Formats: sequence, C-alpha cells, structure tokens
Amino acid sequence: MTSKIPVTIITGFLGSGKTTLIRNLLQNNQGRRIAVLVNEFGELGIDGELLKSCQICPDDSTDNIVELTNGCLCCTVQEEFLPTMQQLIQRRDRIDCILIETSGLALPKPLVKAFRWHEIRNAATVDAVITVVDCAAVAAGTFASDPEAVERDRQADPNLEHETPLQELFEDQLACADLVILNKTDLVDTTTQAEITDLVQQELPRVVKVVSATHGQLEIDILLGFNAAVEDNLAARPSHHDTTEEHNHDDEITSTHVVLNRSFEPQKLQQQLQNLVQEQEIYRIKGFVAVPDKPMRLVLQGVGGRFEQFYDRMWQPEEQQQTKLVFIGRHLQPSVIESRLNVVSGNR
Repeated sequence: MTSKIPVTIITGFLGSGKTTLIRNLLQNNQGRRIAVLVNEFGELGIDGELLKSCQICPDDSTDNIVELTNGCLCCTVQEEFLPTMQQLIQRRDRIDCILIETSGLALPKPLVKAFRWHEIRNAATVDAVITVVDCAAVAAGTFASDPEAVERDRQADPNLEHETPLQELFEDQLACADLVILNKTDLVDTTTQAEITDLVQQELPRVVKVVSATHGQLEIDILLGFNAAVEDNLAARPSHHDTTEEHNHDDEITSTHVVLNRSFEPQKLQQQLQNLVQEQEIYRIKGFVAVPDKPMRLVLQGVGGRFEQFYDRMWQPEEQQQTKLVFIGRHLQPSVIESRLNVVSGNR
C-alpha cells in the first residue's frame, strides 16, 4: 500500500513570516517534490506568485503551488480545501509532501480535523503543525504586528465572548504546534529573546521544540519529517474552540487590488502607502513593484505601519513590468487608494 502523503501546516499571525519560511524551504528542498497550498486573501495571488518566483521548481511543476482565495481556510475546509486536496491526492506519485500556509485568521485545529475525513485520511496525514511567532510583536506585547486587525477578526466570531481574543488565538496556535519558530530574532536583543522563549514555553500544553530564526531561514530537516499524525492526536492539543462547531469572520474585512502600468521610486511609494495606512483601516499591503531602471522585480510587504522590501527575481522578457498591490482592511476605498498612488512623484 502506498504510504500517506505527509502534510505540514504552517500557521501564525499575518506578517509573522510564513511565506518567507516556505520560500526558503522551497529553495532548499534537497530534491523533494513539494506541493504548496496558500490561503490567499484577495484576488491577486501575491503569496502564490512570490513562492513560484523561487525559481527552484521546474516550469512544468508550478501548478504544485495552489492558491485558495477564500480568506479563511478553517471556515471553508469543505467548500474549497477538500476538492483541492482530492486533486493533489490523485497526483500522489509526483508529490513527496504538501505544505499548507494558513491565513493570519485561520485556526489550525479545524483544518487538522479535516484529515479525519474518509476522502483524505487514507491518502494524507498531518506530519506536523508549525507555528511562526513574530518576536518583535511579542516583545511589544501585541503578539501580532497589527493587533487591531486580528482582534477585530476574532471579535466578529458570534460564538466568542472572551475579553482577550488576541491572546486566545495565540494560545490556540501554540497549543496545536509540533514546532514553534521564533522568527525575526534580529529585531530583538538576546535578553528579550530569552524572555519570549520563556513566555512561549509557558503557554505550551506539552513539550514542544522551540527554535529561533531570522528571515525564516532553517534547515529542511528541522521542518519536515515529524511523523506526528496530528489528526490522531488532537486530544493533546486543547483549544478555546473545542466546543465551537464553526466560527465566522467580519464580512466587512475585504481586499482590493491595484494594477498600474508604471514604475515607482520605492521610498516615495512606501511613504504614500504609510500615509494611506494612517487614513484608512488598512491591515496588510503586499505586492510587486516596478522600479525605474531596475531589471529586477521589487517585493513590497506592509503590516500595519511596518514595511519591508526586497528584489526577488529578474523581470522576464515577455513579462509586462507592472506594479501590482493587494490591500486588506475594513471599509476600503479603492478609488481613493488608486488616485493617491497615481500622484506619487518619481514614477514613469
């Protein structure tokens, strides 16, 4: 009998570094054939495209990166996740393992439970749940880079009546973990990192490995091969939602995107984006930027008022050099966002 496909679920708040971790893993896959499910939020597949740009996967296997654009995977496991997994299972002879990147809103346990369904359980198993922690955010006492965004999402749950929903979501992510990654350690000193480690270990209900990372750089052998069969061991992973059948998130949290056939000076664009974050309830910005006289594509990501930029690859000869940005937030004003970007100086 063919062995089950091992599946690794990677969870954590938005901006914690999940996509960067997966991208590094793909670039150092040691010959493993890896399929990736990205729980995107928005119509433009920024995270999926960013993973495809690792340039490690051969051209004929880029369909191994699948984007689920429903916004919250734990809410829609049956509608979108199940058929996608069934399609991947049909290709099991060409896949060594599967990675699932959840959104910052998703709870890990409902997703793990889906691996008990008869359509999946005989073909796939959860090798491990990995929780990525933003050290800088925990040091600031917010747990997430943009705590207001996560808190609003949790408060939108009609079955949740806790005073500290952000803390509870953090606890749920840790409670389900087989490995905890303290990411962005370069943003805190050694004393603070030790305090964060103690805090995390106090929240863990059982012995779980805790490792540190900068920019999600870890050896693949640390991340894969746990053989935990998590779906058979859920009793040891307590959750605040164990008695809740389902949860819903605020429908007012939406996304919009802009595609502009122009280039921007990165610092001037970032300044305008920071202004927009102050004016509108924008929780996350991510996308690609065309830069004047630069042959490479710039990746721009913002969580709250914190931004990061890096060049990921060369523009392809047949590719139009466009600027594509996705905005996630509440009561977004797409026309205002686009008009404000159109007046940024220094573009061509």
